[in-house]
Amino acid sequence: MRILYLGYWGLNDGLTTSTVLPHLRLLHERPDVTAIRLVTIERGADAQAALAFAPGFECDKISFEPLRSRPSRNVFLNKIEDFTRFPAELLRQVAEFKPDFLLARGSPAGALAYLVWKKSKLPFYVESFEPHADYMLESGVWRRYDPRYLFQRHWETRQKQLARGLMPVAENYRRQLIAEGVPAARIVTVPCSVDVAAFGFDAAARQRVRQRLGIAAGAVVGVYVGKFGSIYYDAEAFDVFRAAADHFGPGFRLLVLTPDAGAGVRGKLRAAGLPPEAAAFVGLAAHAEVPDYLSAADFAFATIKPAPCRLFCSAIKIGEYWASGLPVLLPPGIGDDSDIVVAEGGGAVFDLQVPATLTAALVAIEAQLAQPGNRARVPEIARRHRRLDRAQAAYAALLPAGG
Repeated sequence: MRILYLGYWGLNDGLTTSTVLPHLRLLHERPDVTAIRLVTIERGADAQAALAFAPGFECDKISFEPLRSRPSRNVFLNKIEDFTRFPAELLRQVAEFKPDFLLARGSPAGALAYLVWKKSKLPFYVESFEPHADYMLESGVWRRYDPRYLFQRHWETRQKQLARGLMPVAENYRRQLIAEGVPAARIVTVPCSVDVAAFGFDAAARQRVRQRLGIAAGAVVGVYVGKFGSIYYDAEAFDVFRAAADHFGPGFRLLVLTPDAGAGVRGKLRAAGLPPEAAAFVGLAAHAEVPDYLSAADFAFATIKPAPCRLFCSAIKIGEYWASGLPVLLPPGIGDDSDIVVAEGGGAVFDLQVPATLTAALVAIEAQLAQPGNRARVPEIARRHRRLDRAQAAYAALLPAGG
């Protein structure tokens, strides 16, 4: 069996590292898979760079050929051009590589898979299938009459109709797809998978990072990983950080691991009224370094904007937080995770429309931190809901059996 695997991010993007490469390893381990070609979309500085798998990712069945976005000053025109040019380039790769099917990661990549199907009738599957068009609309990034919204919404409809299999990331969305008429046999839920062992708590790393950052052994540390704005809270996130600092007192310390400009983030921390000493670290960390920072923390923030379609998401960061044993502070209606937290613990839910809930959630986080064995208990939530073998089971149920 030969698989053309299409991602939507660059080879060096953290989402490729955290969500694509682990699934490639799962496919590589299947004896009926003889060859896999990974196709990524390279933009910006990497668009013309020489690219290769990082050391340690030696998988003899896997080759790599990127799609390279052309330089452009206009992001809108650049992406429109990509969707007119990339299908032809993918068709060339299909003719050369001769895959049995195309497996796309995410509905934007699934749109390209559908456009390839139109010309070739190559079967395709879409994992991490989400209503991306509605995400962007509800986040205010796209307008209802934006061509990007209209095209992506149409392409998602076609994926629902024509994909051999869909792997949504939330059980909430699986139920919605069935209600829309997608046959249940073509749908298997696969939340964003996490290598629980790789993100497991490391006491030595905790001590090492805290010592390097000048954090007292008994200080309460909150961590945030990711961007600000778009589908995430921006100014509101810093108000939540400030509320945590007020609740836990002068000893509270904050770690912010973000690709956003450090000066801008520090300015927002000051604007929210956080004392300078509260920000123990603000900056970008390589994905391999993230587990050490999580080990240094005591709880985590997942400040994702609530919206109707957010019920259908699965944030990789929440699984990584749980794997490290961190209770998560998050809004209601975030995928299946908000309900999991209410039912099983592993954090607390707050609603900024009801300010008292943030205070109550911080009290709940503090109580969980005081529970003996809580750091060892929380990773069990990650094992139940985010383990990699859920993807294995989905592949077994949906993908054709190779010879």
